[in-house]
Amino acid sequence: MFSISRFQQLLRGVPRGHFDTLVEQHQGDRYAKAFGCYDLLVAQVYGHLHGSRSLRDIETGFNAHRTHHYHLGTRQVRRSTLADACAKRSTAVFEGLARALMSTAHRSARKAGAECLRLLDSTSFTLKGRGFDDWAAANRTRNTQGLKLHIVYDPGSAIPVLQEISAANVNDVTQAANMPITRGATYVFDKGYCDYNWWARINEQDAKLVTRLKSNAKVDVLETIDIPVTDRGTVLADERIRLSNRNPGAGRKNHYKADLRRVIVARPDKDTPLVLVTNDFERSAADVAACYKARWQIELFFKWIKQNLRIRSFFGRSENAVRIQILCALIAYLLVAIHRARHAPDIPMIRLLDALRAALFQRPDSDAEVDRRRKRRRIAQVAVQPVLF
Repeated sequence: MFSISRFQQLLRGVPRGHFDTLVEQHQGDRYAKAFGCYDLLVAQVYGHLHGSRSLRDIETGFNAHRTHHYHLGTRQVRRSTLADACAKRSTAVFEGLARALMSTAHRSARKAGAECLRLLDSTSFTLKGRGFDDWAAANRTRNTQGLKLHIVYDPGSAIPVLQEISAANVNDVTQAANMPITRGATYVFDKGYCDYNWWARINEQDAKLVTRLKSNAKVDVLETIDIPVTDRGTVLADERIRLSNRNPGAGRKNHYKADLRRVIVARPDKDTPLVLVTNDFERSAADVAACYKARWQIELFFKWIKQNLRIRSFFGRSENAVRIQILCALIAYLLVAIHRARHAPDIPMIRLLDALRAALFQRPDSDAEVDRRRKRRRIAQVAVQPVLF
């Protein structure tokens, strides 16, 4: 009895027709004689799931399972061919696939009736040394140089819903200003996204924001809002405010004219309280604080992918190779998330990844059939044995 391997089952989450359309649209396989974008995708996802440390590891490990290549729709890989593909294949193909998988994974994992909470943050990848300095030194900052991954994350489904990769010196709020805003959503972010005009855009789209207020922000207090007795141990103040500085500097104009709400929350582990600002006057002050507390989930997401997928060291040193590897890490995460939603919703992501990593090319249905046949033969043998006593 033939059955597919765990790896092939995982790759079924890839919408192959859409992927082929992306390849054709961006001419991804132009000048590729044998090793196309799909071959590169399979090799990269294998490298992330297997924990390969180099192109040589991918070549050795993947080619050790030659009998599975035909059913995966790919072929043997060569280190030089893989390196060339990483350097030259269009990143737009993998960006398009990541967008499609984010949509699929979000639909599969989201819960009915869950609030539309969106967490914004970014993480940097430091790229220094031979090969990296040729292109990354130009975007050097005081702390790092390389690339930055910007993510909009849904904590309810544990799935990123938007991603962008930029140079390390691109400001977070500059990148966020280009993203679409979902009507009715609540966006949670830190002080790095302080741009009053962007806040105005969020407010105009009937969306909510929750963030920290900078200590030098000039505001007028319009009203003090009563704090429920049950929240007075945590919430220190709840106020309706208005931004009073209409010219923040550098020739800019502050277009945010609506009222805001300042919520001051005690922090047991620190002497200074947490000063939050939001345009949401419907949630309680405690719920506003809980929204901001949920922001740590995106930090845990970044920690998870960096610890469990191969994006701390890179298979290639060109910008194109690094971008493809980051995108394929995100694709690998989304494929595991889709697989989990469809086949193992009760198993934590890390446990499912460990199980897949340990038996990536195992055919579980075939193994189960072999066990059933062995059990039937054993029962039949026992049945024909005479009773000795």
